[in-house]
Amino acid sequence: MSQSGAHSSALPTGYDAARGASADGDDLEVADPADVDPGDAPPEGSDIEVRADPVSDAPVGYAVFETAIGPCGIAWGPGGITGVQLPEDTADEVRETLVVAQPGAVEAQPPDAVRATVERIRALLAGDSRDDLADVELDMSGLTPFLRRTYAITRTITPGHTLTYGQIAERLGSPGLARAVGRAMGANPFPIIVPCHRVLGADGSIGGFSAHGGALTKRRMLLAEGVPESEGPALFGTEQLYPGGADSV
Repeated sequence: MSQSGAHSSALPTGYDAARGASADGDDLEVADPADVDPGDAPPEGSDIEVRADPVSDAPVGYAVFETAIGPCGIAWGPGGITGVQLPEDTADEVRETLVVAQPGAVEAQPPDAVRATVERIRALLAGDSRDDLADVELDMSGLTPFLRRTYAITRTITPGHTLTYGQIAERLGSPGLARAVGRAMGANPFPIIVPCHRVLGADGSIGGFSAHGGALTKRRMLLAEGVPESEGPALFGTEQLYPGGADSV
């Protein structure tokens, strides 16, 4: 694990929130579809706000760590994990991106719970585990209700399996919200733990991905988890990964 910043004794050393609950104790289990209000979703064509309100004023720590797909990052606070950074080209780029996403965060030695999560993420990305990370505590206290519900459903997708944006919308009880689900995946502050890489287009296409390497990185993550290449050309064909053809890379 790469650590270059000063350590702060003011940083939290553990979590206050229980699994599946926000810092204020709200239950985050998947709601009955009848309880999901489509009005929570942003209007078509609008931007998704990741958080409705700041998580808290408590200090946030972050760490950068190496994985099989490149340097990643993780941030934490008193209520659990506050963010995960997908791989960038360099560790310094991960730091820069994390600090923008987590204002005021300080690089520090992670507490035991975070360190254990890092090791589980490493094993998953290396293809050495089928850990669904479902018990990792996330601080969703500032998320909108629509995002909380969408991410709760996404966390039920286990390694080696996928869902489409439309299928998640159906589980929300609102099949017409597929595009809003797609935007929610793009705004996901907890990638890997909230496995947006396991969410595909309606035709099984791999779609875009915000990590360094884009769709190729998403493909590597899915293969490491056991999604078979026999899923078909829509998912693993070069026409999806390299629009100009494999020779254009």
